[in-house]
Amino acid sequence: MTMPQDKTTLLKVLQAQPVMPVVAVASASEAVNLSRALVAGGLKAIEITLRTSAALEAIRAVAAEVPEIVVGAGTILTPKQFDDAEEAGAKFVVSPGATMEVLDAAKGSPAPLLPGAATPSELMAMIEEGYEVLKFFPAEQLGGVPYLKSLAPVFQNITFCPTGGISMANVRDYLALPNVVCVGGSWVAPKDTVSAGRFDEVTRLAAEAAALTA
Repeated sequence: MTMPQDKTTLLKVLQAQPVMPVVAVASASEAVNLSRALVAGGLKAIEITLRTSAALEAIRAVAAEVPEIVVGAGTILTPKQFDDAEEAGAKFVVSPGATMEVLDAAKGSPAPLLPGAATPSELMAMIEEGYEVLKFFPAEQLGGVPYLKSLAPVFQNITFCPTGGISMANVRDYLALPNVVCVGGSWVAPKDTVSAGRFDEVTRLAAEAAALTA
């Protein structure tokens, strides 16, 4: 049975800011400090990727200690990872692609899924499953702005959050597209800046990103 995507909850998160910080964290305390720095700069949601062993603990800590930020889980590849992320307190879940198994895990979950899709066939499959808000990854490598622009007239109900290769140098080009709701970016929380504890710099970058308009 097709279960339509919870677009209302998801879009409320994605539309709240032009840039979704996509981060990999080394510890729960680092994630908490990073989240506070992002909030101070005006970014109210964060995607913590399951690329480190600290990710689930970090999601749990941020959900408990930084209530003013909406914490999501990224790089979900399996149903178990979806379940683990939801249990840890993720308010939304992001996957670079989509399998039927992951879509099944998302059915009925209070944490809406933002699955990845890129080709026309993948987009058609997502529409059949009731999904219209999608991740586009890796954005630059898949054709970037020209590719997304070419999809817009054909897939008029699809909205994307492109991630991958986006920076302050090209972000406005993405945000200007009618089928882009926001972008995912790691540049607002550079790994070396975060690991050095320079959270004032993160706040500055977050403020710059929060102020972006197309």
